[in-house]
Order: sequence, then C-alpha cells, then structure tokens
Amino acid sequence: MEMTKQKGMPPPALAEPPGPKEQGNNGAKVHAWFGETKTLAVLALFTFLLLLTVLSGAHRRLSLDQVFSRPAEVSQGVFNTSCTANSSSGEPPVDKSLGGLLSSAFDEASCRSRFEAARLWKPSNHTPSPYLLQKLRSYEALHKKCGPNTELYNKSTEQLLSNRSMGPMECNYVVWMPSDGLGNRMISIASAFLYALLNDKVLLLFLSEDMNGLFCEPFPDTTWALPSDFPIKNIRWIWSFDKDPNRFGSMMKKKLLSNRMSIANGSFSLPPYLYLHLIHDNDDYDKMFYCEEAQLLLQHFPWILLRSNQYFVPSLFLVPKFEEELRLLFNERTAVFHLLGRYLFHPSNSVWGYITRYYQAYLANAKERLGMQIRIFGDVDFNSHSGYIIGCALTRKLLPGLDTKGSALPNITGAKPKAVLVTSLSNGYFERLRDMYYEHATVTGEVIGVYQPSHEERQHTEKLNHNMKALAEIYLLSFSDSLVTSPFSTFGYVAQGLGGTRPWMLVRHDKDNLCLQSSTMEPCFHFPPSFECKSRRKMNLGSVVPYLRHCEDFPRGIKLFN
Repeated sequence: MEMTKQKGMPPPALAEPPGPKEQGNNGAKVHAWFGETKTLAVLALFTFLLLLTVLSGAHRRLSLDQVFSRPAEVSQGVFNTSCTANSSSGEPPVDKSLGGLLSSAFDEASCRSRFEAARLWKPSNHTPSPYLLQKLRSYEALHKKCGPNTELYNKSTEQLLSNRSMGPMECNYVVWMPSDGLGNRMISIASAFLYALLNDKVLLLFLSEDMNGLFCEPFPDTTWALPSDFPIKNIRWIWSFDKDPNRFGSMMKKKLLSNRMSIANGSFSLPPYLYLHLIHDNDDYDKMFYCEEAQLLLQHFPWILLRSNQYFVPSLFLVPKFEEELRLLFNERTAVFHLLGRYLFHPSNSVWGYITRYYQAYLANAKERLGMQIRIFGDVDFNSHSGYIIGCALTRKLLPGLDTKGSALPNITGAKPKAVLVTSLSNGYFERLRDMYYEHATVTGEVIGVYQPSHEERQHTEKLNHNMKALAEIYLLSFSDSLVTSPFSTFGYVAQGLGGTRPWMLVRHDKDNLCLQSSTMEPCFHFPPSFECKSRRKMNLGSVVPYLRHCEDFPRGIKLFN
C-alpha cells in the first residue's frame, strides 16, 4: 500500500470486516471500493514499472538486470565500469568465454581474471577451431577423472612406489618441472600441455614456493598442482635430474631404450618414469625426443617427467604422428600460443588486484597504449641503447616527435593522453622517456604519459613477490595497442601472445631500420634440434616445411608461420 500513498491516494481505513448482518448493500460498497483501489494500484504499479524501464533504457547502468546481476567486486567499485561496461557505447558485448575457449564450469568470484581479462584485451580475430574446443572439453573430463587425489591417480602412483613400470595405464601423466624465469616457465608449460593433449596424458605442475598463488586452476573441479606427497621425493631438487639414471637422452645414448621394446613377453620391465631434459643446453640424444620414433617409445611410459625452459611447440609440428591432429586443432598455426596461453594462464585474484589497480590508475583513460618491454642481456651503453629504442619508436610512428622550438602547445580541450608502459629491471629507460615528454611538447600536440610499475634491478625468480609483479607486468603489456619488445626475451613473447599482437622487435637490420615488426605473434623455439631424425644428418629445420622459419630475433631458432 506504500505505492498508493506515494501516488497521493489516502490509505484505506483499518476497520473490522462487516459481520453477516451488516453485509448486503454495505458489503457491495466495500467490494466495489476494494475493486477500484485494486485497479488503481495495479495501474500505478504498471506505470511505475513502465517509467523505470524507459529510464533504464536511457541510462543502462541503472537497469534492473545490471543491478541484480553485477558481480560484488564490480558493484563495490573494485573493477571500474568504464572498462567493463560497453553497452552504452554501442559496442558488442564482450565474449568472456573467448569464443568457447574457456569452460563455463567456474565460479566467477574465485578467479576474476578469467572473466574480466577479455574486457581489457583488444578483440581477437583468432577463433578457436571447433575441434580444439571439443578436445579441451574432453581433456577437462580426463583431468577430472585422473587428477590428484582420485582413485586412478593413486593407482598410477603405485607404479612409482614399486620402482618399476608395467606399461601405460588408464591414466598417464606428464609432470612439468620449472626452469629459469617466469616467461620461460609459461612458454614451456604451454608446450608441455600441448604435448599432453596430443598424447591423452594428464599435465601436472610441480609448483615450487615461488609459483604458489600465481595462477588460478585452469581445469574445472580439479587441480593441476602436483601433490606434496608425490612419491619421487627428489623432485624438489630439480637440478639433480641432470644426472638422473632415467634421463631419456642418457638411456638412448647407452642404448638402454629402443622402440622395438615389448613388455608383452616379460623380457624386461620399464623404469618407473622417464625424465625428459628439454633445457636449452641439452644434447642431441635428449633432442631425439622430437623424433617420431621416440614419440612411439614414450607411449609405453605412464609417467613422464619433463623439465624445459623452451617453447618446443614448433618441433611437434614436424612429427608425422601429430601432423593431422595439429591441423585440426589449429586452423591458424600462428595462433597456437595465443589460444593455449589464454586458456591456461589466469592470474590469481591477488595478482589480478595488482593488475587492475595499476590499469585503472594509469592506463584506463588513455586513448592509446604503447607497451615497451626492455630486457638487457649482458652489458650495454645506456645512452646509445636508450637512444636506439627511442629512435625505433619515433621512426615507426609509435611515439610523436618533439617540438624542440617550443612553438607547439599540448591540447588542453580534454583529449585523452597516450600512455607508454615501460617494463624493465632498470628505471633509466623510463626516466629518459618521462623527462623527454615532460620537458618538451610534441609536434602533434598530444600529451604522453610514461609509466613503470616496478624496477627490481635484478631478476629474482626465486621470490614469489617478484614473480607476482612479473606476471602483472606481462598482463599489463598484453593490454597494449602496440608493443616494442626485446629480442630473445620470453617475457615479451608471453605478452605478445596473450595480447594477440605482432610486436616491433628491437632488431637492427641496418641504419635505416632500427626495429622490425614480427611476422607473427608466436614465440621462438630458441634451441631446436639440428638434425633430420631418420638419417641423423645435420639439417636446417627452418627450411624443411614452409610453415617453419627462422626467428627474426634469434636466427638459430625456429617459429611457426601460416
């Protein structure tokens, strides 16, 4: 009845209902009065709802569906609507599932980045194939069935406890072990996952303390983290595996392994696991992993331990056994890491807090964002190197030139600035760029804002907080409209892959070309095998098939092309 009062109508008097003798004409009057009141109340309610609908159509942020469906984090202002809501601008709604890449079987509050990252990335025109989507859903079911603490997982670990193996089981595993920095770890995880996907194995990660809490779980209702009670205890000392007796390369060199092995006649027993040493310094015997003969042999082993700091995906495209499957999975060879990276890597809520706070404070209101990822290997002269990087940005029109005569004035009509995000262990590059655009106007009248989230001076991969900042900066770079990256840097590879951007690479071809734009967004496989598998003769793998070529930033390496 409160609504009736708001419309200026007096509330009905509270009275006892008429008794049997008082009914008749009085009763008819009472019923008539209630009927009129009910009709007016319904009309008033209808008018109110109609008015509310009109108002919500004019200003969508006040619509009822948004008020009731908005996540708690957004309604409390944690994630500003300026970068999440796009209905008022007439843009199409953001596809949170990334074309069906991400499973819908997740709670949004448990991993905000899984649902919110798509709002900050540029729209991707790289659509996952229906076969890849089907394969991912099948893998998720397999991982749930075989993951840690399941009956089948416990049954599989019994082989490790017995120190011998009788061949593949219902659930077979690839255990990834870390090496080097976060960029190396992420490209090698993506590679290990694709290897597991191609072989119907379950990927588990040995997450050392410096990685705990970095990522959300990518697979629903299970975990990809290797349990702490894993039977192979020395996995905590990964360096010890260099001389492990079950190292694949060493066993091949000693001719202890052969594809002609058969366990059917009981003539031999397999070791409980096989260790794959896929680090950059491995030898030709370790690199026999990339041959089809070795892939057939590895099917016998229910437990594969894999340690790598490489993006070895390109070599899998050379294995005839995988050729057709890979063609069905990826209709674009140059989008493999782009799709696998967006599927696998979702910053945890704590890391996502780093990312969104910085983005909202410094980058959200920019008209355009340029990411500059600067990694130094060895000693360089700062003045010449920083001048070279700035020269690249100026000649490629990524940044406007300076008005050294002082005649130009910045636009003060409210135009949004252009933001430059610098990521580097040193703060010298940031300071030079910042001072340059602070002390001089630009010839275009644009205002340039230069920002650097951190400068750790030295890489400390062994520290969790360092890795959290590194992951935050990788994601902030991936939100850029354009990227400048350092050669040979896996940090830059991950950012360009997640963002779906072909970066300008700091590779000087001649005095007129200070940098070049990469042909693809794919990472480079730095240290591929250098021999042909069947003949064992040296071969240039960059010329074997048209879709594998040498990398622009590291000619010894190979990368995928379409």
